Amino acid sequence: MEKYDLIIVGAGPAGIFTAVELLRHGSKKKMLLVEKGKPVEKRHCPKAEVGHCVNCRPTCAITTGFSGAGAFSDGKLSLSYEVGGDLPTLIGEEFAQELINYTDKIYLEFGADPHVEGIYTGEEIKEIRKNAIHAGLKLVDCPIRHLGTEKAQQLYLAIQNYLADNGVEMLFNTECENIILENEECKGVLLKDGDQVRPVYADTVVIGTGRRGADWLEKICAEHHIAHKPGTVDIGVRVECRNEVMEKVNQVLYESKLIGYPKPWKNKVRTFCQNPGGFVAQENYDNDLAVVNGHSFKEKKSENTNLAILVSHNFTEPFNQPIAYAQKVGELTNMLGAGHIMVQRYGDILDGKRTWAKELAQSNVRPTLKDAVAGDITAAMPYRAMTNIIEFIRMLDQVLFYHIPSLCFKCTAVPDDIHHIGKVDNARRQRNFIPFFVKWPGAVRVLMMV
Repeated sequence: MEKYDLIIVGAGPAGIFTAVELLRHGSKKKMLLVEKGKPVEKRHCPKAEVGHCVNCRPTCAITTGFSGAGAFSDGKLSLSYEVGGDLPTLIGEEFAQELINYTDKIYLEFGADPHVEGIYTGEEIKEIRKNAIHAGLKLVDCPIRHLGTEKAQQLYLAIQNYLADNGVEMLFNTECENIILENEECKGVLLKDGDQVRPVYADTVVIGTGRRGADWLEKICAEHHIAHKPGTVDIGVRVECRNEVMEKVNQVLYESKLIGYPKPWKNKVRTFCQNPGGFVAQENYDNDLAVVNGHSFKEKKSENTNLAILVSHNFTEPFNQPIAYAQKVGELTNMLGAGHIMVQRYGDILDGKRTWAKELAQSNVRPTLKDAVAGDITAAMPYRAMTNIIEFIRMLDQVLFYHIPSLCFKCTAVPDDIHHIGKVDNARRQRNFIPFFVKWPGAVRVLMMV
């Protein structure tokens, strides 16, 4: 019988830092890290050579593998508790900030760039903040450490080597099919390697499957009657515009963190993952779901800046399938784009018309995602989300784009992010409690351009 002190399922940030932290505290535990993707040095997207997504099987190299989607993302660390999920609510703002600072030091030890963006305090930031207040938006102060897409891969390779050198066993291209429960206590996992499924046991099991494993985790919770509850779903678009439009904000803030509550529903809407000189990139998830993300390299730059605009939705009874809801939105946009990422000019949205390829070719903004197709995002995007996005862009026009009049009528948008955070229900864990921990985000993204 295979037996470990600890099994970690998922080699994203949650799983990686579980192992790193134990080693840093001198743990001699026998650890197994299970990852369905490849080691970081073998993760390679063929799109760079062939010019289009080939829908890699069994997993997408961009989203799956050691370090998760972070290996190919923009590689930015947001160093403020005010940005991100609900960790400050769970553990307190002060402790959350302490953990962020502590984790940042670990990144520095593994080679992160010591330079920090977004800490400028001159007159320009005061002017941006004044315009944000006037527009009804909150500008969040958030230092940013930019690793860069290419540098992030080097850093995570250093962490992977550190784990291997310190005795952590890592199984790649191996999928966790299920957990092993005995008397409502998790005793191990069932691992699938090819056609073979074998049990592996451990004193403790940590589940850190992230966005890629959100569906799997929800299924496991339902199958074993583990109490859980739906969390927030963020639905939005990734906006791309010329660098000149965002020049002042890019120089002063690098990444603008703005939050608003536009009428009529006053849902929380925020900017996310801004990439000056960045690139919009496609990611593929289960069921051939194609979504987008923003990449930002240290050296390689484009003529565009892209950022996400996300609308937060908190569903109430009787609805309890936020992940399925998010997937349906993504599937509709994929269907309308015939399997491609769909792009639409913001002005066309306001005019109530789709964008045509000829019109896109005549625009000042040329999409960095070369195989995106012109279409009509509004035919798939829920009305409430789309209305919130439009109203939020009107508010942003007074802050990010205020020095270029009416810019928002000459922009391009791409349906971008649908994030979901699910939670194991702690209030009901007495009967269902098992000793594993959960990091459970899920995302669907669609593309829009302004």
